[in-house]
Amino acid sequence: MRVLLIEDDPEIANRLSEGLDAAGFTVERADNGADGYVMGTEEQYDAVVLDLGLPQMSGLDALRKWRAGSFKMPVLILTARGSWAEKVDGLNAGADDYITKPFHIPEVVARLNALIRRSAGLASPTLTHKGITLDATAGKAMLDGQPIELTAKELRMLNYFMHRIGRIVSQAELTEHLYSLEGTRESNTIEVYVSRLRRKFGADVIKTIRGLGYRMD
Repeated sequence: MRVLLIEDDPEIANRLSEGLDAAGFTVERADNGADGYVMGTEEQYDAVVLDLGLPQMSGLDALRKWRAGSFKMPVLILTARGSWAEKVDGLNAGADDYITKPFHIPEVVARLNALIRRSAGLASPTLTHKGITLDATAGKAMLDGQPIELTAKELRMLNYFMHRIGRIVSQAELTEHLYSLEGTRESNTIEVYVSRLRRKFGADVIKTIRGLGYRMD
């Protein structure tokens, strides 16, 4: 899953970025509200982690502008401890959840996973489909009850598909959600990872829709 992190404190941003990456997220970063706002309008993200006290444009203003422009990605706001007024303002502006500083990385990961599930219309933390069971939080996948070993990229791709059952996903979309903007992006690697998932879960688990992309039915 692809997450936009907007935080101007380098220490907090580095800690969050490392923790989210270890949890299987692809993280893009901005250190001010103006750049973060633009990234949120020009790129597709599964969720945003947004600090409110940002230079150039406040997190609250960025959030209000997104919602006014009908951008619906889930937003998790970061607030100072005990700042209930910030929480209320953020939620009223369109945030989906909040977490207070200081925080624990596992809680941020859990809240992001919950937000992304709900935005996809899914309630359970464990995803199931035609004998496939995926617990993205634990990084575990099974086929008909048998554990399947997956690399980090394979896990990310399977997680992305299982949040979009029946929907065509383009190769460009998969590339964006598997690799950061700074990372090396090679389209042929998407075909490699799709082939690996087919070998592990069955040849028909992901269908190629010629000229459009892939679909998990």
